[in-house]
Amino acid sequence: MVKAIRTVNESVNEFVKEFNNLMTSRAAWEIWADFVTLSAISISNAVDKKHFQVREKEYMTVQSKYTQKEMEIISRLFAITVMALEREPWQDFLGSLYMNLDLGNHWKGQFFTPYDVTRLMAQITAGNIKQQISEKGYVTASDCACGGGATLIAMAEEAYMQLKDSKLNWQNHIMFVGQDIDAVTAKMCYIQLSLLGCAGYVKIGDSLSDPIQKNDSDENYWYTPMWFSEVWHYRRLWQRIDLMCRPLKKAESESPTKEKYCYYYFYPEEDTAAGSLRV
Repeated sequence: MVKAIRTVNESVNEFVKEFNNLMTSRAAWEIWADFVTLSAISISNAVDKKHFQVREKEYMTVQSKYTQKEMEIISRLFAITVMALEREPWQDFLGSLYMNLDLGNHWKGQFFTPYDVTRLMAQITAGNIKQQISEKGYVTASDCACGGGATLIAMAEEAYMQLKDSKLNWQNHIMFVGQDIDAVTAKMCYIQLSLLGCAGYVKIGDSLSDPIQKNDSDENYWYTPMWFSEVWHYRRLWQRIDLMCRPLKKAESESPTKEKYCYYYFYPEEDTAAGSLRV
């Protein structure tokens, strides 16, 4: 049984209480890993049809380890997480639980940066987000060792604070990109970014030997629901068009008197809807 955590955060206390109900025959780290995997797949399979079959199979494999009553407890853990981030979006809820439950020691002594520190880092490094959006259209926030996502969440808060008095919606102008070698913590980041409405993705892999790059296989990519919104869909579409036009633009600049024609054939992307959210 996990030792009770003394905190004023009612969501943390409620989470630990439910978590302890699962610790009859399994280690805490195993339960946590399964909870994170089931929650991440539930979010992904609601929007990402391309990876639906593989992840659904993994979901059923993990689910088979638990009884119906235990699955109901896991569902409540997810609901507690949703409500915690609904009440207080700007926090690393799963990361703080992960450290307080002493789960980092199982995975080679991991230690997550406290959220207050990442908040300061975001304030120092963000710059003038409104000006960057005016110049480029959107801003990318990236963390190559994202852990539970505290750094990216802090950047989301900074974007919200800078843009809240403007007509700009931060969710439509900030792209969040994370990567972590640990599948469990990477999925924690994915869950929290998804629940906060952040557009972007998280890659599971070593950022040194297997970094995010063009033409990369997306097998280990987890795309947030906001990634599939119309705003970001069309932004990616126009970006591809721009990339296609660059050789033509260069040729026109070199031979301005010669006529150039550019034809585009647009194919609608496959429907991304793949079921309702469930844990």
